[in-house]
Amino acid sequence: MEAARELGAPDDGSEDKPSGFLNFLFGSDDSESPKKSAEAGPETEPVQGKENDIGLSNDPKQNKRDKELSNSVEGSIEYWHGEDRVPDSLEQTKEVLTEVMGLGASFDIVFREMTFGGTKAALLFISGFAKDVILDEILKRLTYLTPDDLSSDAFAAFMQKYIPHIQVEKSEKLSDAMIKTMAGMSALFVEGEAQVIIMDTRAYPVRGPEEPSIERVVRGARDGFTETLLSNIALVRRRLRDPGLKFELHQVGRRTKTDVAIAYIDDIADKTQVKAVTEKIKTVNIDGIPLADKQLEEAIIGEKWNPYPMVRYSERPDIVASHLLEGRVVVFVDTSPSVMVIPTTFFDLCQHAEENRQTPLMGSYLRWVRFAGIFASIFLLPLWMLFVLQPELKPAPLEFIGPHEMAKIPLLVQFLIIEFGVDLLRMAAVHTPSPLGSAMGLIAAILIGDIAVKTGLFVNEVVLYMAVATIGMFATPSYELGLANRLVRLLLLVATGLFHVAGFVIGSTLFVLLLTINRSYNSSYLWPFIPFNAKAMGAILYRQSVVSSSTRPSFNKTRDNTRMSENEGKKGKP
Repeated sequence: MEAARELGAPDDGSEDKPSGFLNFLFGSDDSESPKKSAEAGPETEPVQGKENDIGLSNDPKQNKRDKELSNSVEGSIEYWHGEDRVPDSLEQTKEVLTEVMGLGASFDIVFREMTFGGTKAALLFISGFAKDVILDEILKRLTYLTPDDLSSDAFAAFMQKYIPHIQVEKSEKLSDAMIKTMAGMSALFVEGEAQVIIMDTRAYPVRGPEEPSIERVVRGARDGFTETLLSNIALVRRRLRDPGLKFELHQVGRRTKTDVAIAYIDDIADKTQVKAVTEKIKTVNIDGIPLADKQLEEAIIGEKWNPYPMVRYSERPDIVASHLLEGRVVVFVDTSPSVMVIPTTFFDLCQHAEENRQTPLMGSYLRWVRFAGIFASIFLLPLWMLFVLQPELKPAPLEFIGPHEMAKIPLLVQFLIIEFGVDLLRMAAVHTPSPLGSAMGLIAAILIGDIAVKTGLFVNEVVLYMAVATIGMFATPSYELGLANRLVRLLLLVATGLFHVAGFVIGSTLFVLLLTINRSYNSSYLWPFIPFNAKAMGAILYRQSVVSSSTRPSFNKTRDNTRMSENEGKKGKP
């Protein structure tokens, strides 16, 4: 009944009577219908909004709304207006905006009609995005106009003389006005003109740049990306004052129209790679990407069952600037505080900004420790379980490895339980309020772990090595890489527990093959190890100083391979 009331159907209290749609499906006694129609007489008119036997309203406009299937702004405008052009009548413009944009239904969409110098005009904007100070200044200036000021061409006068704003453009498409208004701009319609003036008066609700929680450094910049595209681009522009730095803007999603910017340095980046990324983004045909960069990555990369990331995410503008100087392509997505760096390698994901904030010696030491932690997060637990299951494989110096007393639960089941337990704790830590996080950690570490060992459910060494592997996972700079390594470790544990040596060897081989066949935009994922490049591999293992890095990585296929001037480059050559 509530739905019927909303559609305008009369409420006569007969709730038990079947609706017209049910009568159409199952049939009803219509013997009295002709009689009632005859009694009603020819002057009886159908009630406005009453549903007929096929479920449609007698209101033609409502029927047209119900039949609309367009899923884009352009399609909706063509459906209601016939063409994607700005009407020359404000009343007609208002009707189209009412049907397409929800004018009158959405409280934050404002269509302010005014008269300036005897000419009718209307300002369309979204109240949550419009910057009041700018709009007030524009309207204040326009109120001083007289009919003599607008005697010749009112639209040209508005556009060129009397709107005191910098970012102003005109368009003949109504879809441009709607899309840009929904992005925060304001549109000024003038009576009798088939054009619209679009002004950039937006002011998004934003937060200030803060240090990223994942890529923290002891020394270094504390500013990180935010959810605003323009702010993120400005942070990179501040570090790269190169006129060759380009930001190409695109929109993805038929409904969301999300702004996506492709950044590269024109005289360094590989143009073929830039074109490939651009064409891939242009061909994305989905309704929207409300989850920003991750959904865009899935649309342009297409790796469904590969656990390893094919792009590098970063929230630090200094890291992004460094990658741009190396010839990479960077993709910014509005509403996301992280950006995608394309292409990437396994060793890129293992490096951190902290290594470059220390001396080359200390940076190399930190890099070795991190590599050791990543290696331990993958192979430590499978190797230990293999030595326990087959003690004859243990070298003599490692005879102490292995439990002296077995627990009540099989070893493989212990590993599976503790693996899932660590993941559960990690997810619980995300949803736990900060003041309670320490308490939850103490409960997990002391109560659960200690009591599980004392009751004989777990072996001491299982808990110990699992803690070391978990630390190695959290020491991985890339969060996505750490999760992928954790899944590989779990599969290696199962293979080793079931098939012992054969399971460990075959599983490790398949792991290396998976990394080898991976391609990040036609670039080797294990470069410079496969294909092997001795000089580049040395730069991975040993953090080089800035003056000794005279060339860019060949992995990026850059147009300009030199980092220094020609004279300095000759000095650096052996």
